Amino acid sequence: MLDLRQDAGALTAAIVDIESVSGHEKALADAVEQALRALPYLSVERSGETVVARTSLGRAERVLIAGHLDTVPVADNLPSRVEGDRLYGCGTSDMKAGVAVMLRCAALLDAPGRDITYVFYDCEEIEAERNALTRIARDHPRWLAADFAVLMEPTDGVIEGGCQGTLRADIVVYGKRSHSARSWFGINAIHGVEPVLTRLNAYQARLPVVDGLEYHEGLNAVGIRGGVAGNVIPDECVVSVNFRFAPDLSIEQAQDHVREVFDGFEVRFTDAAPGARPGLTDPVAAAFTAAVGGEPRAKLGWTDVARFSALGIPAVNYGPGDPNLAHQQGEYVSLGKIAEAEAAMLNWLRT
Repeated sequence: MLDLRQDAGALTAAIVDIESVSGHEKALADAVEQALRALPYLSVERSGETVVARTSLGRAERVLIAGHLDTVPVADNLPSRVEGDRLYGCGTSDMKAGVAVMLRCAALLDAPGRDITYVFYDCEEIEAERNALTRIARDHPRWLAADFAVLMEPTDGVIEGGCQGTLRADIVVYGKRSHSARSWFGINAIHGVEPVLTRLNAYQARLPVVDGLEYHEGLNAVGIRGGVAGNVIPDECVVSVNFRFAPDLSIEQAQDHVREVFDGFEVRFTDAAPGARPGLTDPVAAAFTAAVGGEPRAKLGWTDVARFSALGIPAVNYGPGDPNLAHQQGEYVSLGKIAEAEAAMLNWLRT
């Protein structure tokens, strides 16, 4: 059981100690559902391992606060432990501290100034088609209806607007197969990737400003494969690249850019996800920014704010975890940052 009367730091530790690697979130989803059903002012619904709780007070605005329950695989970093101001453990930063803040808000706000939808969802850390928000948007679109959304991804207590888009592509280099003892009869495709790597090394990334926030793009090789056998000159080599692009580009424009960079080579696109503009000019977003304070920055990475943006819901990233610590064996979160995030969220939601 989760005791929502605990302070947010202690609650985070309790949540962390319920292991919930992607695809195995049932125990944590059960605990979250049980805790929320004890709050009479919330209506609670569930789909798979996703739990949704809502107030229905007839307020002029509805905000959605979302956090994923899953973590990357445990790396000998459970159970949690506290050292000074740091709570160590799998998922502390990404993003069980954010989940704890959500639960504390649910427990402390029986009459918020805005209607609230809390979404605790599964399978965020794995392939996009398994992400529960895709299923919820398809099967229960009413659950995601809102004027504004806050995704409590780790941002170190700073509002991060929008997110980058991402695509992956294979750059294919062809050669001619031959016996390695008579290599001059062939053309080595692995040797032929040099121009691809030269272009990547010379690549100058854009730093575009989108709606007042500066994004930093990146185009990088993330894999290379080729070779047939130890005595064969290979006739094909593939360099896999990942392009992280600013949200002023569509997927189609990003693909055109990659084709331009690798002009003369075959380019096979393997997957893509659009970015999301910051949306900080929306009145509800502006009120959130004023309540939280600080200087918003661009989200360098892809998050589910893109899903909300596709649904026409302005969304931002905000959470107590440090994104630079996510997925590390030594992952931790500052207990002070958790308390600050809880106070900021309560301050905003009460008005």
